[in-house]
Amino acid sequence: MIFAANFKTNHTRTSTKEYILKLENLVKNSSDEFYIFPPTSALQSSFGKVIIGTQNAYPTKNGAFTGEIGLEQLEEFSIKTILIGHSERRTILGESQEFIAQKFDFFKNNGFKIIYCIGEPLEVRESGESKVIEFLAEQFNGIDINYENLIIAYEPIWAIGTGVSATNIQIASTHKAVKQICNQPLLYGGSVNSSNIKEVLSTANVDGVLVGSASLEVENFHTLFN
Repeated sequence: MIFAANFKTNHTRTSTKEYILKLENLVKNSSDEFYIFPPTSALQSSFGKVIIGTQNAYPTKNGAFTGEIGLEQLEEFSIKTILIGHSERRTILGESQEFIAQKFDFFKNNGFKIIYCIGEPLEVRESGESKVIEFLAEQFNGIDINYENLIIAYEPIWAIGTGVSATNIQIASTHKAVKQICNQPLLYGGSVNSSNIKEVLSTANVDGVLVGSASLEVENFHTLFN
């Protein structure tokens, strides 16, 4: 199984380092995969089983892109893992599918492990399953679905940070359809917590989880895979 934690705009460099040290001790004998995505100011090198990735980067080595980071900054920490396509980048920060595909190609060509996020808003979900699949399929436009270092994360936008997770039936149905589009490891994200994790992980075609708020305390994150 794959367990990924997206800290978003939470944690500092000091608290992230403490978190990773604790997590390394907790997972040292595990056969699962673990990814942590801290905020940019808390990026640091991986030193054990836990892989550190970046929540975002601009598709460039360096240059005049105020507020962004590129390969030059990531290389300082030997970071080769990135989140691309998260709904907060799409909806709040206005990243288009065209730009997301450009970013994907750049980091693919530089050998990054990519966790590629897809998801639908509530109005699409309420329009029915066929509309959901149609919406998700469009988020693969320009994306190399056969890239060997690709992991997909399905995160229904209406379930992110709301405390309302998709039902097991919804997850199973959507994951089955996504697997038919892109047969890569597929994570579920959207209000995953200790109360629903067993059901989520037992659902067909779920290969792991991408966790937000439930990952911010290392002890809480540990309960998800312990």
